[in-house]
Amino acid sequence: MCNDCSGDNQGEGGGESRRGFLRLGLMGAGAIAVSALGGAARADECMAFGADAQGAITPDQAVAKLMEGNARFLAGQSLHCDLLAQAEAVAEKQTPFACVLGCMDSRAAPELIFDQQIGDIFVSRVAGNLATPEIIGSFEYGTKVAGAKAIVVLGHSHCGAIKGAIDKADVGANLTALLDEIEPVVLAVHHEGERSSKNHELVEAVAEANARDAAAKLVAASPVLAERVAAGELVVVAAIYDIDTGAVRLLA
Repeated sequence: MCNDCSGDNQGEGGGESRRGFLRLGLMGAGAIAVSALGGAARADECMAFGADAQGAITPDQAVAKLMEGNARFLAGQSLHCDLLAQAEAVAEKQTPFACVLGCMDSRAAPELIFDQQIGDIFVSRVAGNLATPEIIGSFEYGTKVAGAKAIVVLGHSHCGAIKGAIDKADVGANLTALLDEIEPVVLAVHHEGERSSKNHELVEAVAEANARDAAAKLVAASPVLAERVAAGELVVVAAIYDIDTGAVRLLA
């Protein structure tokens, strides 16, 4: 990172020349960018995910592609593609390969965690990664209409919504109603120790159970999604993101 981020050096052209150099690096085929580690993403890695690629990928491969992205994220080798070029490439039509249902937590952004680019994945986020009617309808569009092959429900560690549900927090009618949706999962988790958010193991056990529950609800509440799963055209899985380590773990 910069040692002197003030504007004092801008008049000497240092900042402008650096930006100009980086911009030139990003121009190649509108797809290559310099990574934070000094390496360069290949043009094929940064190519917008098009209709042909979407048609060829299988549901299991779609999940694997997300996990490969998380491996890059963990290794500090995220692609850092030219997002403006990608935005232009998918402006007329989007063909994402997967959908992710995540929590609104600022520490758990799916695009970053899975190292995906503009046009690669549909993302819907709500506190507690709940399968609400709005989320289900969105994913019906994302899969049946737009062609995505996988849905990943991404819970995470240290989840505030899970903690609030465990403690039965009363913080206003709307949020309390949201937390009430998680309460059946809390009650179903049998875990030794204090039944409060201070019990870290309980919080993480409920987070896993809640992700599994949301994945099951997506299919149970949607004939559209259930039909695609039965036909082998879609897979719905649950996963947990570990905020401490950056790793995503698929749940059985």
